[in-house]
Amino acid sequence: MQTLINLETGDIQEIELTAQEIAERAELHAQAEARQAEQEAKASARESALAKLADLGLTAEEIAAL
Repeated sequence: MQTLINLETGDIQEIELTAQEIAERAELHAQAEARQAEQEAKASARESALAKLADLGLTAEEIAAL
């Protein structure tokens, strides 16, 4: 169900979504979750790489210069 609100008149309308609209929303939701997981994985990999560089004895300034 989708709620439409007309801000000029204050009318509120609730409409049923079609099966296609529901599927499209599910696909968009899945894509958003995949993007979020990818961003989290990249951030985790970056933090891991920075920690490894620090473990090798590089200073924060040296790491930042890379």
